[in-house]
Amino acid sequence: MGLFNKKNKDTTSSSGGNSHLKISMTKDGSEYTFLLEGRLDTITSPALESKINEVIGDATKLTLDLAKLEFISSAGLRVLLGTLQNMEDKGEMVVRNLTQPVHEVFELTGFGRLFNIK
Repeated sequence: MGLFNKKNKDTTSSSGGNSHLKISMTKDGSEYTFLLEGRLDTITSPALESKINEVIGDATKLTLDLAKLEFISSAGLRVLLGTLQNMEDKGEMVVRNLTQPVHEVFELTGFGRLFNIK
């Protein structure tokens, strides 16, 4: 699809301290890509969950690009797992560009085996 069919949306969530998460979303038809930048933790994960819930009813493919994600906590993993479960009957979910710290968490928790990682 062309440039005119894509929609970009930026949202930043923070509650003081070092917790911040920038969420950028692009849409191409029923395919959504979320670029996450910062920390996905107890404070910021509700913002991501809310943004995903806004589009998941429409989505046939959901991609989470973690190239700029510095940290993920169990709360962030819970959001990703819930999203994976919600996408099971709708289409495909891809997680890509894991940073080294995030990749280590995925491997230690067994999440590396659950997700389609590219």
